[in-house]
Order: sequence, then C-alpha cells, then structure tokens
Amino acid sequence: MSTAEVAAHEPGARNKSISPRQIPVIGVVMADEEMQSVFKPMDLHHIITILEESDKDGLEEKQLRYVKKMVQCYQNGLPLRELTQIFKILKLCAIKVENQPRFIESVYEILQLCGLPFLKKKVSDEITYAEDTANSIALLGELMKIPNSELRIHICKCIIDFYHAEPPKKHIPGYQQASSSYKIKMAEVGGLAGTMVQSMILLENQLVEKLWVLKVLQHLSTSEANCALMLKAQAASRICAHLNDPDPSGQLLFRSSEILWNLLEKSSKEEIIQQLSNLECLLALKEVFRNLFMRGFTHYDRQLRNDLLVITTIIAQNPGAPMIECGFTRDLILFATFNEVKSQNPLIKGVKLSNSYEDFELKKLLFNIIVILCKDLPTVQLLIDGKVVLALFTYVKKPEKHKIIEWSLAQHEELQLHAIATLSSVAPLLIEDYMACQGNARILAFLEWCENQDLFFSHGNSFHGTGGRGNKFAQMRYTLRLLRAMVYLEDENINTDLCEKGTIQQLIGIFKNTIKEPSEKEEAIVLEIQSDILIILSGLCEHHFQRKEIFGTEGVDIILHVMKTDPKKLQSGLGYNVLLFSTLDSIWCCVLGCYPSEDYFLEKEGIFLLLDILALNQKKFCNLILGIMVEFCDNPKTAAHVNAWRGKKDQTAASLLIKLWRKEEKELGVKRDRSGKIVDTKHPLFTSFQEEQRIMPLPANCPSIAVMDVAENIRAKIYAVLGKLDFENLPGLSAEDFVTLCIIHRYLDFKVGEIWNEICEEIKLEKLRPVTSDRAILEAITTASKNIGKMVVSLQSEMIESQARQDMQNEQKVYSKIQGTHRQRELANKSWENFLARTSNIKTLKKAKKLQEKAIESSKYSERPHNAICHRTVIKGLNTTVSAGPVVTVESTPVRLLGGPLADTDIALKKLPVRGGALQRVKTVKTLD
Repeated sequence: MSTAEVAAHEPGARNKSISPRQIPVIGVVMADEEMQSVFKPMDLHHIITILEESDKDGLEEKQLRYVKKMVQCYQNGLPLRELTQIFKILKLCAIKVENQPRFIESVYEILQLCGLPFLKKKVSDEITYAEDTANSIALLGELMKIPNSELRIHICKCIIDFYHAEPPKKHIPGYQQASSSYKIKMAEVGGLAGTMVQSMILLENQLVEKLWVLKVLQHLSTSEANCALMLKAQAASRICAHLNDPDPSGQLLFRSSEILWNLLEKSSKEEIIQQLSNLECLLALKEVFRNLFMRGFTHYDRQLRNDLLVITTIIAQNPGAPMIECGFTRDLILFATFNEVKSQNPLIKGVKLSNSYEDFELKKLLFNIIVILCKDLPTVQLLIDGKVVLALFTYVKKPEKHKIIEWSLAQHEELQLHAIATLSSVAPLLIEDYMACQGNARILAFLEWCENQDLFFSHGNSFHGTGGRGNKFAQMRYTLRLLRAMVYLEDENINTDLCEKGTIQQLIGIFKNTIKEPSEKEEAIVLEIQSDILIILSGLCEHHFQRKEIFGTEGVDIILHVMKTDPKKLQSGLGYNVLLFSTLDSIWCCVLGCYPSEDYFLEKEGIFLLLDILALNQKKFCNLILGIMVEFCDNPKTAAHVNAWRGKKDQTAASLLIKLWRKEEKELGVKRDRSGKIVDTKHPLFTSFQEEQRIMPLPANCPSIAVMDVAENIRAKIYAVLGKLDFENLPGLSAEDFVTLCIIHRYLDFKVGEIWNEICEEIKLEKLRPVTSDRAILEAITTASKNIGKMVVSLQSEMIESQARQDMQNEQKVYSKIQGTHRQRELANKSWENFLARTSNIKTLKKAKKLQEKAIESSKYSERPHNAICHRTVIKGLNTTVSAGPVVTVESTPVRLLGGPLADTDIALKKLPVRGGALQRVKTVKTLD
C-alpha cells in the first residue's frame, strides 16, 4: 500500500483531491522500486563457490554468466560492504586467465567497475570497512605478478582512475558516494605503492608495461605515506638505474625524474641519497645528463637536463658517492668551464650555451656543484686539470665597454657574483693555481673598481646580488669574502704579496669611505663589508710588527669609530654584534704589541670605550675584552686610564671587575654565603660542574678539570687585570667589594691548592704510595692551602664586622643629627611661645623684664677694680625685654665741653643723648681766610 493510500484510510481523514504537494511522495515510492531493480540481491558467496569449482562440463560458461550478472548489477558503483567478495571474484578470474583466456574480458569489466565510486550505506561504513577496503586495493598490486601484459596495463589504468574520480552515472537512493580521496587513502594503508615498485622487477624488458607502472608510481608518489613505502622498496635506486634504458617516446626519463623529485621532496633525503650513491645509478645519471647536454635542444630537454643536475648535486653531498670513479666529476668540471677555458675534448665539440633561461640556470648549477665537489679532497687534482680557478677568474674584472658577451647584463652580473662566491670555496684548495693567475692582483684591482665612483647600474636580482641594486656593494661583499678566505689560510706568500701591494692601506680607505657615505637602506651589507675588512686586517697584521705600524693611527681611528657605536644598535640584529667582535679582534691583532698604536689608542680614550662596552654586561664580549685589558695593562700608562674611568653612578673599573667576578661565580654555582664569604675552605673556587665530575687519572698531556676551569671562565683574567692594577690601591670599592677582593687576591693560591688536591686524589685512585718525604710535602701543601682559605675567611669576617660597626656609627650619627634638629625645633617653638606671652600679657612682660635685669646683674663682676669708671649699659625707663641695640653711647667727658663730632650739624640737635636732654651747640670763633 502506498503512502497516499495509507493516508486515505486513516480515521478522520478528510476527502479532498490530491494536491500537487503530494507528488514528491509518489516520487519516493518510484525511487524505491527503482533501487530494487538496480541492486538485485546477488549471492556473491555462491559466485565465489562456483568460481572455485573445477573439472565439470559447461562450468566455464556458467562461471562467465554469473560474473556477467554481477558486473551488470554493480554498474553504478561498488558497495563497501561487498568489496571484499567482489575483489575475491576478481582474483579468481585473474588466476584463470592464463589457462582460460575467455576470463580476461570479465577481469577487464571488474577492473572497470573499480574505477567507479565506492558506495556507503552508512556514514560509518568508511571506517567500518577501512581494513577490508585497504586489503582489497592492495590485491591490485599482487595481480601484477600474473604474466599478462594486457592485464597489467588494465590494473595500472584502474589505479590511475583513483586520482581522476568520475561522478556516479546514476544516483542510487539509500547509498552515498564515499569521499573522493577515500580510495587514495586506502591505497596508502594497503601498501599498494610498495608492491607496484616490486612489480618493476618483472618488467625489465617490457617497455610499455614499465611506462604504465611508472605512470602509476608518478601518481602514488604525490603522497608522503606512499613515498615512505616506495623508499622501503628501494624505488629510488631501481628507477635511477634504468634511466638510460632505450625509450623512443622519452616518457621513461620524464616520469622517472618526476618520481625521484617527489621522493626527494616528500621523504627522507638522506635515505634517498644513500640509495642513489652507487656506481650503477651514477653511471646511468652520467650518460643521460651527457646526452641531454650534448644533444638536447628543445625547451623540454633543457629543463629535464637541469632537473637531473639538481638531483646529481644532491647525491654529490654524500662523500661516499663514487662521483670520481664513474667519471661524472670530470665531465661536470669540463661542462662548467668549457666556455671560459679552451678544451679539445670531443664531448664539447659544437656545444654552445645560449642566453636562454635554462642555459643560464645550468651555468649557475654547474658553479654550485663545483662548490660541493671540492669538499671531497680527491677532487682537487681534477679541479687543477680543469683549470677551474682560471675559468672563474675570468669573471673577476670590471665590465668592459663595447664588448659583446653571450649573456645579458643582468645574467653576467649574477654569474660574476656566483663565480666569486665559488672561488671563495675553491681557491683556498688551489693555492698554486691562485698565485699563478695573480689572484691577489686581480682581487685588489676589482676592489679598486668597486670603490670608485664610476657609473654602474647593477640589477641585484639574484640571491648573491641582494642589496646590490644600483651600487657595487654586492661585488665588494663577495670579493672581500674571497680575500678573507685567502688571508685566513695563513700562507705567508699570499699575505706578504698582499701587503706589498698595499692591501692594508686600501682596505682602511674602503672602510673610511663606508663611514663617510653611510647607506641606511643597505646597512646590513655595509656592516658585513666593514666586519670582513677588519677580519682581513687582523689576519694580515697578527704577529707582524711592521704591518701593525702600517695599520697605524688611521687604523686605530676606524676601530675607535666602531667602538663609539650606540649600544642600543647591538640589539638591532643587523650585524653590529659581528662588527664589534671583528673590532675587538683587530685591537688584539693590529694594536697590541705596537707601542705607538697602543699609546695613540690610550690618548684617544680607547680604554674608556672598552670599559664602557664591558659595563654593558654582555657575556659574549666580556672574555675578549678582559683578554685585551690583560695585554694592555703591560703598558705602564694603562693603569692611570683604567683607574680614571667612571661608569654609571660613579662606578670605578675595579668595582666593575669585582661585580663581574661575583656574577660569574653565581653562574658557575660557586658556594658563597649571603655576605660573599667562602663556605668551603678546602675547595674555595669549586664550581657546580667540578663538584659533579669525578676525578679520574689522566695522562700527563691532558689538562685536568681544575686547569680547564682557568680557560673556560673569566675569573683568571679578572685576577690578572686587578693584579696589574695593584690590589692595595683600588678606588671606589664598597665593603662587599673588599670581601670579594680577598678571594680574588688569593685566586692563584687557591687554584694551585686545587690542582695539588687533584694530584693527591689521583694518587689515591691509582693506589700509589708516595715515599715519606713526598707524602710529607703533599700534606704540607694541602694543609697550607686549607690555612689560606681559613685566613681569608677570617679576614672577610673582620671586614664584615668592621663594616657593621661603621654602619652602626654612621647610623648613630644620623640619629644624633635628627635629634639635634628636633631639639632646635622645640627650642624655637618655645621661644616663640614666650614671645607671644610677653606681647599679649603685661604681667608676664614685667616678670620677664625683672628676670632679665636680674640675669644682667648676676652676669657682672661682683668686685669692681679700684678707680674704675662704670658705665651703664641699660637704658632706664624702657619696658621691653629685647636688647636695646648693639651700639651704646657712653659719655666720659661732658659733651657741652667737647661738642662731639656732630656738634656743628643739625643732626646733633635731632639725636637724643643718653642723658641730660638735647645736645647744645657750642659757639666757636670764626676764623677769617
């Protein structure tokens, strides 16, 4: 009964005409019937049973008929739940092909069904039947063992269809299509890639089948999981060994190189290199590359040639690869240099490179592989035979006007930079060739061109040309790298030749020009150029007094300029750290040991700048700066400069060094108490590393842990500097500094005791028994060492106690000062209160007046001298308690007799006398002129 009919017979249903909204319901019913016609019940177990039967008349026809019905049933896709049985039927049919050829059509039809989408009834079917599906797909690889060419080709086509899924021909209600990548994932899980690689062994002389298998592997190698399986099956070596097999179509070489590329990108590069590093693979690569180099003219051939050269470059990174044995290295060197050095070798007869992009890339790849090959020392003789240095030096020259070259300007510039970079690796190995080509003269001439102001419009497009657009920085940068590589060979012939040609003055001049014309845009490259110049100068001047004199004051000026750099720039990441390291190295190599340069460095406050950098507290610079300070302190003028330096908060150099000592000991884990005193008097300098390490007997030529400790931290250098500054007269030290200074002062004694302790321990471990006198000496030494430790601890304790007493006294002085201040304040307040009381209350004022008069009287002498005239100092009649004034007029002779100094003036009449009223004018005799 249909859904519409059921609705009509329901109780209470309304009778009305069928509306258009009920049409979809009828459609569903029709789809249901259609589904039943598409997937008729198939007894796949019955078909398998029939296919397994044998030796019956008419059985083959019956078997083919059943298989045909099954194929017709699943024309729209294979359900996941029935996949295992269908693939079992496929396997049974494929096995019968050899004896019953009629089954081949059935196999083709089933394989064609495998190219259709897999169908799932439930969403969980993909997970539920994952293992069965993976095993079924893996069966396709197993069927490749059947010796039937057409079957193998159809299997390959079926697998390729996994990557080109087609939509289902017809939608089947109740089923959904599995995800498009489901087959690919199941192929990975089932290990199909590995079995396909193994099947190549069966196809040695069957080109068509081999090409189909390679096409399959090309698709499978796009997955990392499949690449891992292929690598396990030795795919790289098996494919590479057959690169040179005859193939008129050219597909074998193309597909093989594509597979190798995928393997390199998606699996372990080291394992692939190991697989390809055998004579068979390299001979095949060599022949293929040689043919493409000599006879490849199309765009495709050139691309393929370059791809194979990249693969060869990767293989050449393995020192164990027989590149020389197979003759590949000699060919590559020839191909890299035939344009620049004439050769009669028939391999390059008629070969010419164009300025096409592929040939340009080939030239760069050949330069690159030379750098890799030269790391293998046996290659050096081949590089000499191939005149590689001469070929590369043809690029180290200024551009010549109006000269026709095979490359464009941009290409030539890039090759020039690449050639100079290659020379940096090759020339140090071929010193004789370098000198024969007058390498020093060529480099210096090219540097001179880089320095001058000629117009040069560089393109700066390549990796090597970074930062060189519109200038010559890129050329200068790589030329200085080449010069640096040659100088640091420490070959006296090369360095002497450079100095005779004025290299030191020329490099100082280049450095000064970079200072005068700063380029903010290319700051990082300029800093690298400056660093290389200083490194080269250090290499040339080290251990040579005359060269240090040539370096002279001009060289010291550029060092001082760098040392004045803003410390904030050290964190910019542009290369200031490297430049500063190079500068410190140049101080060590170019200044120290040359007294005029040392004195000039001191005059220009170079020691102040060194201490400023040391005060930045950056560990990477401390060791080097302290080493320079130790050497500088041999100059008697240095100590005054060091003691005169002041840092932040008026810090002295001695205080800074002691602070660095404490910081170093904290990092090393040396045991100290809160006040900085020694904790372990037996091992006062022991670090946490020394405590962890067990003492072991060592040969006489091996330094012990205690000796190595001297070189591995900065404590020894701090001791040396402070010792040369005189421990007794160090300014600006606190009590804590003095406590630490006690340890520093005894550093050498402690270290000697530490080494003797190691000797005693080694003697015990080796179970040796010293003679009586030696034992007594050892005991005396160890006892003396302990006593020194105890003495230092005692001295430190005294210092700490003395400082504590001094702090207490200072504290009491401060408190006394505070108390005095409070007392004065109280007296002032009390005086003010008394003053207010006197001015506001007459009784209080009178009382105060009486007290004042009484005090005055009591302060006078009780016995007066005989014939003494007493003068009153108090004015009678005043009702004040304040002093009358500092001046009191005293009359010993009546004024009326003398008149006084103001008797003739009007002021005298206005001034009140002390007693007797106003002054009187005395008449005087007028004198005539």
